[in-house]
Order: sequence, then structure tokens, then C-alpha cells
Amino acid sequence: MTAQDWAALAVAISTLIGSFALMIRWMVHHYLQELKQNGGSSIKDQVNRLEARVDQIYIFLNNRD
Repeated sequence: MTAQDWAALAVAISTLIGSFALMIRWMVHHYLQELKQNGGSSIKDQVNRLEARVDQIYIFLNNRD
């Protein structure tokens, strides 16, 4: 292989690694956004609503006894 072939291979590998790193960064950013409260549509908000409903069910069941 010539020096030009080695350089092309190095550029191709670094491009693939860089693309992979950016893809992982983008995914982590969007997953972390789902864990923040945003006024009702995030997973965190939905879990909080479900927890409140479960608490109400427990209170209702304990009062029936």
C-alpha cells in the first residue's frame, strides 16, 4: 500500500469513528431530555402522574376496610 492509500484508510476510519461518536451523543441527549419534566409530555411527567394515581388507589383501598 502506498502512503496515499494509508492516508485514505486513516481518513475513512476516523470519519466512521467520528460519525459513531456524534450518533451516540445525539441519542444520549434525546434520552436525557425524556427524563426532565417539560409540562406533561415527558416520560418523567407520565411516571409522576401514574404514581399519584396509584397513591390514590391505595388510599381508597385502605379506607374501604
